[in-house]
Amino acid sequence: MGPDKNITDRWNNSEILLLGGSAGSFKLLFEIVKILPADLNKTVIIVIHRKKNFASEIERIFADNSRVRLLEISDKTKINKNTIYIAPANYHTLIENEQYFALDVSEPLWYSKPSIDVTFESAAETYSDRCTAILLSGANQDGAEGLLKLRNAGSLTIVQHPKDSEMPEMPEAAIKINAADYILKPNEIFELLGS
Repeated sequence: MGPDKNITDRWNNSEILLLGGSAGSFKLLFEIVKILPADLNKTVIIVIHRKKNFASEIERIFADNSRVRLLEISDKTKINKNTIYIAPANYHTLIENEQYFALDVSEPLWYSKPSIDVTFESAAETYSDRCTAILLSGANQDGAEGLLKLRNAGSLTIVQHPKDSEMPEMPEAAIKINAADYILKPNEIFELLGS
């Protein structure tokens, strides 16, 4: 049985897909990037915790396996549909007027830069109810407050089921504050995004 009509309709009506994760989320993000259709007609923003000053292969690995164009965000990058954007290490990623990304050098949040909360809160202010946001496995609470702001703004909010998370702290933190419309297992997330 596929996803229910309410969640499918809300996903189809979204303009932005926000994906946040930390420890234990890489494989799931990789699978999501692989299944997204070339004619997605949405903007995808990935915020994954990364070690600072650590050369990352994430962009290359994701780009080599994606049917959608993939870019690392730089300051004043224009926001386009049919593009997957990855937040860079050592900066917080903000959204300006639905048109551009802005990079911020302020202090880490939850020991993380990029912070999922910062990007999710910025998206809630800019896009309100036109987002689908998914918070995946992670070892701290980053993303929970941002997900709640998105839910309060009318966006579709989803967390990975803690029992299916390598590190359940992040989804559990979001569930605890009632930030999730839906709690889904990985196969349910894939089914929704591929629909």
